[in-house]
Amino acid sequence: MIHLNKMTPETEQIEVYGARVHNLKNIDVTIPRDSLTVITGLSGSGKSSLAFDTIFAEGQRRYIETFSAYARGFLSKMERPDVDKITGLSPVISIEQKTTNRNPRSTVGTTTEIYDFLRLLFARAGEAYSYITGEKMVKYNEEQILELILTRYLGKKIYILAPVVRNRKGHYKELFEQIRKKGFITVRVDGELREILPGMKLDRYKNHSIEVLVDKLIVSNKFEDKLKSSVRTAMKQGSGLILIQDADSGEVRHYSRELMCPTTGLSYHEPAPHNFSFNSPLGACPRCKGIGTVDSIDIEKIIPDPSISIAKGGIVPLGKEKSNLFFWQVAAICEKYGVTLQTPIRDIPEEAINEIIYGTDERLKIKNESLGNSNYMVSYEGIAKYIDMQQDDDASASAQKWAGQFISTSVCPECNGQRLNKEALHFKINGKNIAELSQMDIQQLYDWILSVGDHISEKQRLIAEEINKEILSRLRFLLDVGLGYLSLSRASATLSGGESQRIRLATQIGSQLVNVLYILDEPSIGLHQRDNHRLIDSLKKLRDSGNSVVVVEHDKDMMLASDYVVDMGPFAGQRGGEVVFEGTPEEMLRKNTLTSNYLNGKIAITIPQVRRKGSGKKLVLEGATGNNLKGVTVAFPLGTLICVTGVSGSGKSTLINETLQPILSQKFYRSLKDPMPYRKITGIEHVDKVVSVDQSPIGRSPRSNPATYTGVFSDIRNLFAGMPEAKIRGYKPGRFSFNVRGGRCETCGGNGYKTLEMNFLPDVMVPCEECHGKRYNRETLEVRFKGKSIADVLNMSINEAVDFFENVPAILHKIKVLQEVGLGYIKLGQSSTTLSGGESQRVKLASELARIDTGNTVYVLDEPTTGLHFEDIRILLGVLNKLVDKGNTVIVIEHNLDIIKCADYIIDLGPEGGEKGGNVLATGTPEEIVKNRESHTARYLKEELDISR
Repeated sequence: MIHLNKMTPETEQIEVYGARVHNLKNIDVTIPRDSLTVITGLSGSGKSSLAFDTIFAEGQRRYIETFSAYARGFLSKMERPDVDKITGLSPVISIEQKTTNRNPRSTVGTTTEIYDFLRLLFARAGEAYSYITGEKMVKYNEEQILELILTRYLGKKIYILAPVVRNRKGHYKELFEQIRKKGFITVRVDGELREILPGMKLDRYKNHSIEVLVDKLIVSNKFEDKLKSSVRTAMKQGSGLILIQDADSGEVRHYSRELMCPTTGLSYHEPAPHNFSFNSPLGACPRCKGIGTVDSIDIEKIIPDPSISIAKGGIVPLGKEKSNLFFWQVAAICEKYGVTLQTPIRDIPEEAINEIIYGTDERLKIKNESLGNSNYMVSYEGIAKYIDMQQDDDASASAQKWAGQFISTSVCPECNGQRLNKEALHFKINGKNIAELSQMDIQQLYDWILSVGDHISEKQRLIAEEINKEILSRLRFLLDVGLGYLSLSRASATLSGGESQRIRLATQIGSQLVNVLYILDEPSIGLHQRDNHRLIDSLKKLRDSGNSVVVVEHDKDMMLASDYVVDMGPFAGQRGGEVVFEGTPEEMLRKNTLTSNYLNGKIAITIPQVRRKGSGKKLVLEGATGNNLKGVTVAFPLGTLICVTGVSGSGKSTLINETLQPILSQKFYRSLKDPMPYRKITGIEHVDKVVSVDQSPIGRSPRSNPATYTGVFSDIRNLFAGMPEAKIRGYKPGRFSFNVRGGRCETCGGNGYKTLEMNFLPDVMVPCEECHGKRYNRETLEVRFKGKSIADVLNMSINEAVDFFENVPAILHKIKVLQEVGLGYIKLGQSSTTLSGGESQRVKLASELARIDTGNTVYVLDEPTTGLHFEDIRILLGVLNKLVDKGNTVIVIEHNLDIIKCADYIIDLGPEGGEKGGNVLATGTPEEIVKNRESHTARYLKEELDISR
């Protein structure tokens, strides 16, 4: 293996010539193959443009071009990146953050394919148990059945019966006739022996069990041949299942070729892997269809206050009393039970409330003055039925939203959230079913698989040996990238970008491909410093297997551990897009770039001289037990910068995003999202607003841009609509929108470009020949403010716009915030699809910061350093400190030590992830936290404080 630190002239290289994608300035880059290369630089400097939009895009395009023209027609078409030439390119695999699967059926187990091996394990080595009696299921061949009968019933009179109907409705007239024609004259119907008579039939509306009496005899070794013949006949008639009834005691036992409960006769199909899949009808729970949760009507949301009468709006979906059919029907039900619409709901009989909510089979007699003296008989289906109808796919969005407020998602009562049917859940290995294994965290499952061989039979051990090897190797990869706290049942949609990326990284390591170029987008996101070295080791393992690994990353440890670094800059946007350094980490430390100065200590984010004490008021959350939280009680001092820390999976997001933030949102905005369980919260009266800035993207449509997302575009359109020229022409603000007819260019529909389909070649985007990319028609562009049209304004950078709108306070306030969070280089009308992850999050942050704060606002940020360079973090800290200085409270979930060391107050969770986490280890200032010996955060924070001082 050739690494950079011992390079030879013959080392193969990936060479990029003349890259001009996005803001890249016609750059040339050389990346050594079979090495770990980090591409770093300021957010917006061109890192992703080089790694993903140039190198990966070209590699993917070349791969697709090897397919036939017919096959290419079924694939998404890849654009040719704007680059002169790329040489030395291997097959490329991109592992980005954006590809998290939002399908509710996708889990960690299905994504990594570990669950597929578990399904195979249970299908081949699982032991079946009856879900009725809990007994171990048995299956026999004819010789074993004969031997069991001779042993159990020797000298006794028995009936040999063949079951043909098992607990089903029908009159079975034709069946009895067929049985009689086969020569059998007696059947056992619902436990009673009866002679088959001509025309015999049963009550068709009741469930029946029917067995054919094949033989009755006294069991003796002398008549073994006769017994054997009768057993064979019975098994043929009963499709592999026979019943033996003791003629004296009446006791019945079942024997079968298939898995069967010997007491009840319950039988299971021979297990196959698909029987353990919640994505297959054969394995999924019939109630929730394999999702694990069900949506149901929430009575508490329909009747929040039982002290109010129906007439006064006690039943929320109905509202206050009106003269309509619904209320006439409800009044008829109330009259039937001797109450009225004016009766408080708590005094109305429960039976009446159930009929009002769920409907009745009776036809109701409607009496109302508006109907004259006539009585009308009508059927009534209930409020729940009406709410369900509003949730249909063909209902309007507003109707679905209205109905959604009365629906609660709860754990499926049939499978208890385990997704599988009863049969699948009663196959066990060493006392555990497949769902119980899936719910273990990765570390627990690894230990269980490792030791299970000592607790199972020799036959099971032989079957499971090879399968367990595959499972263990894949679990090991997940542990190596710091994901030991996850479980296989964890839904993919709940994973962070960093977690989903590391899962795919573990899957790629397990695939053992060689000579591949892997490109990763900040895999360290959401990873605690404690686990960083494990991630770096995994990337080196991928490299040592004979692959090239390119990582877009800001992490200091990752840069120093790499073989080669490419530093992009010198600044962002149009002032970036150049290679300011490329070489080894050792060489970089001796250079004078912005990145190297942060690495070698010439520039540092300084620790505040004084930690803010806050307002003296506290928000106290008590008894939080969501997910892995162990009934924690946490105080949040208001008026401070609070950092919530802890290893990955320790419970940070559960505490803040799933418990505290929903509590505040429900209080201030009547949010429909329910918080995780908690006992009580105090101090909420000291807060009057909550603002949450999470990692979700700002928009997937090319029409979405920073101006539309922050809302400043509405102010700009109002400004243009107020111009004298616009007033003379009667233009309204809508005239200046490129999303509606009137002012936009209709040739391109306001896109500014036209898409030309090239059949089997990638589509080509060409500027619209009518508006030349300006999006608007000529008349709209004639309206100008300070000599600039609306299209000119959208093409301005934020920095240019701040100067341009200096005398328009409403607009200046919103775009000034974009400048303050370090986005002065992006354009007002830049498509959101071209923004990097860090840029998108800061646009979102800026739009929240632009709103008027009250001084009592709580800001909740989830890893805001995602995609940010050291310099970007310094700017971000300045913005957060401004908010706190005004009296607001900022709560940040973060692993980045530069943010943690600058916090006023730290809440550290742990000590580990998953079940071993969920406790509050330490609270206080950074100086107080570092004294805690249990905390992993404390160890790394102490080093950082020592370096910084």
